[in-house]
Amino acid sequence: MLHFISQLYQPFFDLENWKMVLTSGSDWMLIFSLIILECLLSVDNAVVLAAQTQTLEHEEDQKKALVYGLWGAYLFRFIAIGLGTFLIHLWEIKVLGALYLIYLGVHYFYQKNQPASHTAITKKKSKWGISPFWSVVISIELMDIAFSVDSVLASLAISSNPVIVLLGGLIGILCMRGIAQMITKLMKKIPELETMAYCLIIGIAVKLFLSIPMIDIEIPATLFSIIVAGAIVITLLTHYLKKRNRESVKE
Repeated sequence: MLHFISQLYQPFFDLENWKMVLTSGSDWMLIFSLIILECLLSVDNAVVLAAQTQTLEHEEDQKKALVYGLWGAYLFRFIAIGLGTFLIHLWEIKVLGALYLIYLGVHYFYQKNQPASHTAITKKKSKWGISPFWSVVISIELMDIAFSVDSVLASLAISSNPVIVLLGGLIGILCMRGIAQMITKLMKKIPELETMAYCLIIGIAVKLFLSIPMIDIEIPATLFSIIVAGAIVITLLTHYLKKRNRESVKE
């Protein structure tokens, strides 16, 4: 067993391999391609992260949750790349991830339809018997595991060198966290974005479930990115029209 594990992870500790990758222009081109791929494949993950951190009241807690989630994502990515091709058999993770996302979406719309006082109380309740902060961090980690399956397999198809895949993935995750933070800030200024995010979360759950081997319907990352961009544009237009109507009523 130890011999099998050492074979999987030995390339990460090969200094010559690192030196070759870091000094090769062609390898950096591959890493850049993987960063773009990671960002494209992680659009849905960024939406989920932004919506989850939004449930925390303080901005400092939102930033801390993203940082904790970032280190967890790095750890899982290191493990996942080592396992490599074995991830193809972990379709169960996708099913669990899809079910959890559906729960998040349904729970949000259920709470939204409750009286304001009830919503305010339930929003502060702990989940799984722990503080709201740690429940958000755990949610972020679970989503990272579910979304990482596609990213790792797609990356290994571009390069079989684990060091190249690791560098591309780690930088890509950092960029994706930046996008999630930007969406979180926008949500505070434009409340309609939160509802849009949870609509997308239910769509993401369907996308994730359709990609399991028994169904094998893959929605291209580029197409899904266009859908997300379209949803954001429609939401911004809706917000602008509502704002203009309110201003005209006041006048």
